[in-house]
Amino acid sequence: MTEAWGPDDEDEPRLRGASGPVRVRVPAKINLHLGVGPLRPDGYHELNTVYHAISLHDELTARRGDTLTLTMEGEGTGELALDDSNLVIRAAHALAAYAGVPPYARLHLRKQIPLAGGLAGGSADAAAALVACDALWGTGLSRDELAAIAAGLGSDVPFLIHGGTALGTGRGEAVSPVLARPTSWHWVVAVADGGLSTPEVYRELDRLRAAGAAAAPLGSADALLAALRQRDPAVLAAALGNDMQAAALSLRPALAATLKAGEAAGALAGLVSGSGPTCVFLAADGSDAERIAAEIEAAGVCRAARAAHGPMPGARVV
Repeated sequence: MTEAWGPDDEDEPRLRGASGPVRVRVPAKINLHLGVGPLRPDGYHELNTVYHAISLHDELTARRGDTLTLTMEGEGTGELALDDSNLVIRAAHALAAYAGVPPYARLHLRKQIPLAGGLAGGSADAAAALVACDALWGTGLSRDELAAIAAGLGSDVPFLIHGGTALGTGRGEAVSPVLARPTSWHWVVAVADGGLSTPEVYRELDRLRAAGAAAAPLGSADALLAALRQRDPAVLAAALGNDMQAAALSLRPALAATLKAGEAAGALAGLVSGSGPTCVFLAADGSDAERIAAEIEAAGVCRAARAAHGPMPGARVV
């Protein structure tokens, strides 16, 4: 059974949506390559990045309502504002405005992705809201249309509509899928205590570069893309890179111990995820990832360490 949204005028098309709850699962992202260019006139940095969606996820449930509300459980409960400043609420309003429907829904977020962790948790939740409300309201938008709305919400949000592995350019919002033979990569995600502000990390990177204290920018992702095509974890390990790592380590020196623990546990490679402070490690296979996660956690250098795999699809109704 469905209910209709739409104007009273029978000559106008009527949108049909779900009568029951809609549940959407959305992955976290890591950056396999994050090349940060100079600061642009619009205040953003030019990016050349390879996004990769992994099996750590949040879930958003959308139900019919007379207003727009958000509740949550899990990571960040009591810390994350649930008002109009929240990306979930902003995403619902953006979709409603685009589609010309009332922004009414009861949204509930079950959160596992850490706040301010370099895993795009807020962006993931915005993507989930777009997909959930599209299904709830019956707006019938394509993934590309949802991604276009997503670009106005944040640089990482369009990728999390699509998922998989993709090249991001511009400020990261221009996303092109990476065409590679299907391969599952295995990771360990080491979650730090507390978060890091992405703008603060970018400012620190600019400061380090101005002082001559940062390595040369990574630039093109061609080597990383070639490594993905070879389907060999050791080859991929040698190609991973993140220009923001030096800035994250400068602001949070304790991350060096996390990276060292991953190396000692036998990870093929380790790096700070995005703007940090989460660190990610590449493992040879799933059992290796479980072992490395246990050793890193036992070393006491992070709040938690979890095995994960990718690539995963973007926000999807489940």
